[in-house]
Amino acid sequence: MKAAVVGSGAWGTALAIALCKNGHDVTMWTFEKDLIPEMNATHRNPRLPGAVLPESLKISGDYACISGCKLVVMASPSFPLRSVCRGAAPYIDPDAVVVSVTKGLEQDTHKRMSQVVAEETGKNVVALTGPSHAEEVSINVPTGLLAASTDQGLAEFVQDAFMSDTLRVYTSSDPLGAELAAALKNVIALCAGVTDGLGFGDNTKAMLMTRGLTETARLGIAMGARKDTFTGLAGVGDLIVTCTSMHSRNRRAGILIGQGKNAQEAMKEVGAVVEGYYAAKSAYELGKSMGIDMPITEAAYKVLYENADAKKAVQALLRRPRKAESEDSGWL
Repeated sequence: MKAAVVGSGAWGTALAIALCKNGHDVTMWTFEKDLIPEMNATHRNPRLPGAVLPESLKISGDYACISGCKLVVMASPSFPLRSVCRGAAPYIDPDAVVVSVTKGLEQDTHKRMSQVVAEETGKNVVALTGPSHAEEVSINVPTGLLAASTDQGLAEFVQDAFMSDTLRVYTSSDPLGAELAAALKNVIALCAGVTDGLGFGDNTKAMLMTRGLTETARLGIAMGARKDTFTGLAGVGDLIVTCTSMHSRNRRAGILIGQGKNAQEAMKEVGAVVEGYYAAKSAYELGKSMGIDMPITEAAYKVLYENADAKKAVQALLRRPRKAESEDSGWL
């Protein structure tokens, strides 16, 4: 099958390698045209230096490379995704299946990435997500993903395209929950990094992850997502991998913030897109607009956007009024 991956960041590159491994005819589109000669000569991408690019992988800076592809994977970071989709849309075949693999929410509109892709391409878009470091997928570390769509046939098409002996793909009919979980776990992972930077321990991180997942699910369910999505690969699975690994840009940025740097300094030092920074603003605004209690997200927003002191933010969370863990305590 002829396929295109639109975006040459770490995740786009890893997925292009995975598709090549499965025998597909793959072209990777890149915004960074100046890197094409280097990537072709060395079979390495500076964005994912530990991976070897397959001989069969073609690299192009021309959107026309998408023409004739039966599978189009949109892998741009969240902030330029709409403009990238707008550029790609005229070259997408009418019968092509389009996949969104970006984890985030669009600034100001708070739309999910598949919604952005759908608006610009006119397609029913499949969201592919889950606990998946590009560094590991690209070297065939066993990994599980979730293909989420309201159309079962499209979800299963994507499942079949990516499934291999090291990449297991499940399907879901809840793209809303899957994408919201994927976006908001980046906020919690950034906060987990902050606790590491402050010198706190495993107890703190476990509490943060658990309560962070609770408020993420609270928002998602209010928006119409299914509760069980948040206990699956897109929810607790992705949360675990992002909060506990140094592969995570969000966690690394959080560590730097906990050590005293402001958000802009931390992101500059990480040197790559920190999606949790952008998602924190969208999640905070969504929670406020819907009247959903999201104390960890609110604390993250204040640290990231209002330069609140990280340690004081943690202390404020711990001093909140006492409550039962579950909103349905079971007591009369």
